[in-house]
This record gives sequence, C-alpha cells and structure tokens, in this order.
Amino acid sequence: MYEVDTMERKNHVPPKAGAAPRPRIAVIGPHRCSESEYMMGFEVGATIGRAGAVLICGGLGGMMQAAAEGARSVGGITVGILPGEKASDANEWIDLALPTGLGPFRNMLVVRASDAVVAIRGGYGTLSELAFALRLNVPVVGLYTWSVSQDGITDLSIRTASGPSEAAERAIELARARLGRQNNNSH
Repeated sequence: MYEVDTMERKNHVPPKAGAAPRPRIAVIGPHRCSESEYMMGFEVGATIGRAGAVLICGGLGGMMQAAAEGARSVGGITVGILPGEKASDANEWIDLALPTGLGPFRNMLVVRASDAVVAIRGGYGTLSELAFALRLNVPVVGLYTWSVSQDGITDLSIRTASGPSEAAERAIELARARLGRQNNNSH
C-alpha cells in the first residue's frame, strides 16, 4: 500500500471548488505556411495563452508550430495530437505530445478534444477538421479559411474574424459559453 507523506499532503492544493475549467482551443491550418501565415498563427496562439486557455493542435509544423510557439511565448499550455506513433515528432513548442498512430484520422481527435476551433487558411486536412467540428457542434472561428455551403446555401456556422486576436478572442468566448452550457446540463 502506498503511504502519503503528511507534509506532502498538506502542501498539495486541490483545484478551487467550482472553478471554471480552462477552455481548450484548437488551432488548425496548413502544415506548411508562409511567414505572414506563421505570424497570424503565432498571434492566435499568444492570445489563447494569455487568456489562460489550453492550445490544442496537431503538434507538427506550419500553423501548428506557429500557434504553439505563440502560446508558449506567453506561458501558455500546448497539447499536440500527433498523427504518428512517436512523441518525439512533436514540434519543440508542444508541452504534451499525444502520439496516436492514426495518420490523418487524428484530425477528429483534435476537434473532439477542443471546446472551440480557430481555422487559419488551410487545405483539405483543415477542411476535414472543419467538417468534424460542424458535425460535433464544436464552435468554429475562421480566419481566411474555408466556407461551406449545403444545397447552395452558405452555412454560417463558421464565424469569421478580421484578424488573429479577434479570432482567438471569439473562440475563447464561444468555448466558455459552451463549457457553461455543459456544466449547467450536468447538474
């Protein structure tokens, strides 16, 4: 049987009762990006980090690296959900690397682990993540990214932002509202 040192236990501080959970914000976008796209991702990540939210991403390069670097630059927490089997594949800005061995199918996990999504530009991988978010009712804020339509009618579920800080702030607001609804439904 494991015994806990009394001093160790006295120094352990549990989370505050009733404290709101940290929002988890996914940042999705191209795995290769231009310098201007990188700076957008960095600013989104820094805004997420400053707000005390957790940044979730695919953990590799391009937009994932930009957002993670931005979050870490302000002391934020980053999680990378990797397509491969090795945690060592994560970019240097990832605090917690979660290898899945699922290849592109890990895109669903990135979305599922998040309370809101910021999509910055992106290709078909980003589009697949957007589709999962819309299907799972995870709020999405887009920054120069895909728009979708169904039966010729534009789906307005992807909210647009005019800049990186606005995109991150809106996603955090949407995530907090979603968390509040989930907490109210669980009582």
